[in-house]
Amino acid sequence: MATTTASIDIAASPDRVWQLIGGFHSLPDWLPCIPASELGDGGRRRRLVNEEGDVIIERLEAFDNEARTYSYSILQAPFPVTGYRSTLSVHETPRQDTARVEWSGTFTPDGISDDDAITLFHGIYTQGLTALIHTLTPPPASV
Repeated sequence: MATTTASIDIAASPDRVWQLIGGFHSLPDWLPCIPASELGDGGRRRRLVNEEGDVIIERLEAFDNEARTYSYSILQAPFPVTGYRSTLSVHETPRQDTARVEWSGTFTPDGISDDDAITLFHGIYTQGLTALIHTLTPPPASV
C-alpha cells in the first residue's frame, strides 16, 4: 500500500476554509478540474465528472464537522489504483486567521509502481490545494 500527503497554509480562518471545502458536495466550488458533482445515497455518495469527462464515484466514509475532517473512498475512477481512501482536513495554526489544509491518501497501485502512483496523487492534491488558495484569495481588482 502506498501513501502520500500534501498540505498548505492559507491566510484564512479554519472555519472559513471548512465552510468552503467541508461539504462532501463542494468540490466544484473550489476545484476547477471537477466542474460537476451529483450526490446520491442520502449524501454519502458523490458522482464527479472531471474536465476530461471521466466519471469518478466516491463514498463518504467518515465525517466530523467539529474536527473539520472527512474521509472518502473511490468506488470507480480512471486511476490505476485500488483500495483508495483519502482524508481532507482543516487545522488551526499558531498564526491567527491561518488554516492548514491537509489532503492525504492511501492506495494500492495497479499496473504502475508505488512511486508513479504517489507522484500521481501527490500532484492531484498539490494542484487542488493551490486551486483552493486561488479560490479563497482572489486577485486584487484592477484600477
